Order: sequence, then C-alpha cells, then structure tokens
Amino acid sequence: MAEEILKITIPPEYARQRFDTVLAELFPDYSRSRLQSWIKKGRVLLDGKQPRAKDKVQGEEVIELHVEDDALNDYCEPQPMELDIVFEDEDVLVINKPVGLVVHPAAGHQNDTLQNALLYHDKGLEAVPRAGIVHRLDKDTSGLLVVAKNIKAHKNLVDQLQARTVHREYQAIVNGVMTAGGKVEAAIARHPRERKKMTVREDGKEAISHYRVLDRYRGHSRIKVNLETGRTHQIRVHMAHIHYPLVGDSVYGGRLKLPKGASEELKSALRNFKRQALHAGKLGLVHPSSGEAVEWSCKLPEDMQQLIKILEADAAAMEMDD
Repeated sequence: MAEEILKITIPPEYARQRFDTVLAELFPDYSRSRLQSWIKKGRVLLDGKQPRAKDKVQGEEVIELHVEDDALNDYCEPQPMELDIVFEDEDVLVINKPVGLVVHPAAGHQNDTLQNALLYHDKGLEAVPRAGIVHRLDKDTSGLLVVAKNIKAHKNLVDQLQARTVHREYQAIVNGVMTAGGKVEAAIARHPRERKKMTVREDGKEAISHYRVLDRYRGHSRIKVNLETGRTHQIRVHMAHIHYPLVGDSVYGGRLKLPKGASEELKSALRNFKRQALHAGKLGLVHPSSGEAVEWSCKLPEDMQQLIKILEADAAAMEMDD
C-alpha cells in the first residue's frame, strides 16, 4: 500500500503530555482511533523509535507519521462550490473564506465544507493531508486562508506556522471603548465543563495576541489584531478575557450591550449581527518554493462594513447634539 511520510517537530509547550494526545493535536486530519491504530502498527516514530501511546514527550522530538493513502482525506467527498480565490500557483492556494463556511468536516457536518470544495477544485489535493488546509478560521469568521497544494509545501507551511513566521492580521469590532492597544498573553485550554468552548487557564497552551485601536465609537471599538500564536478561538477568548468581547459573539460575548441613547438603526444592527465581528484581512508568509516574502489582503465583508457605517453615524450624530 502506498503511503505518505509526514514529519513534524513537537513544540516545547507540549512537554510532559502523553504521546497519543500530542499526536492527535498535531495531526488533526486523522481520527484518534486511526492514530492509535497506527501507533500499534509501528507506523508512528518518535525520534526514530516506536513509542507507546502513554509515553510522555519532552518537546523538540521529531514525529514521523507513515500515512496510509486511503486515509489522507477521511470521509470527505469532492463537492462543486464557488470559491473566492485570491491567489493560486503550483504550491499554494489562498482563499477568501465567506461567513458561514465550515473549513473541514466534523461530526454532524460531513459536507458543504471548504475541504469538500477544495477536493473538487483540484483533484491533486487528495494526496495532501486535509486537502492542504494548514490553519483554520471559525465557521463565522471571514477572511484569508492558505492551502498547501503538495506535500512539500504542506510541510513548509506547517513549519512556518510552528516557527510563528506566518503573519496573520485580523480586524474586529468589540464592545467597549478601548483607550489604547496592547498585548494579551494568556494561556488557552478547553473549558473544563463546556467542551465546545475555550477559556484562559494557567495550564493551557501559550497564547499571545497583539491589538491596536483603529477607530473608537460611543460604545464600541474597531481594532486590528495580530496573532503570535494560533489557538482555537484565540482572539475571541482573549478579547473577552480583557472585557472587550467581540460584537455578535454568542459564545464569549455575554449579553447584548447597547450604547445609551442609541438610534433605532444602531439597536437593530447590533441585535441582528448574529456572528462574531471578526475578519482575517491580511496574510503574509514565505513562499514555499521561491523563498520570497509574500502577502495578500482582502477587504472587510459587507456586514462589517455596514455595521461600521452605522457606528460612525451614531457617533457623529451624538457629537452634533453636544
């Protein structure tokens, strides 16, 4: 049976964790049961040796995963879907993901994902783990995603993400008027009771976000956020942690906050903004083949542009009244 060999260096923050847990975190393309099976079959090496599932890792070891070709894209069928392609060459594909599009199949959502669409767009992506998707955006976050079109590019981009050299810049609209930008350095882990949520915890994985204020309104701010790490829900969790939750975030946002004296238009806009106001607007990396620094950008989606106009109009109207 043909196979692909994937290698990845374990980041230091995984030290003292079980090997099977780390393996599942670093290779989320494959189910835990399949990874456990491959450990038992000797298809997974740790620094060239066969580990046990319960072994503790130290960090910096090299995992070598021998992937059976029938497992490269589990449970994912090609589907024709329109893609907003920002850039494409032989190595990478950059997509502007719309709001509402799930990135990859999961329990209860096997179809109509970006991965389904990618496999239809380029049959060659069947040979790349998770059809080349190397990082994610939440379903209701819009913006730029890079896809690796071959195994060499996949490894290169994964290494860049681990080395934190991929530049990811987001725009967000948050509740509250920020006085200045800053840095949030707070470890993130799965919530102990609500398994679909993440939370700030001392025993979590290192997470660092840098933010800057772009505009202030009467009860809200538009900010730019640069990620130093890429944890699940990182911006949403960090902004809620410092008491500036994202507008529309039903998971971390708390109850709806309306500025005193808000117009009916603004009240309606805030009540009907049903997703987190977050957009991945810039993406920069080193091209896997040319070695050149490349960057792409895309404008804010219509719903965020419209909300900003209404916030600006509300602020201007109040200034005139004063």
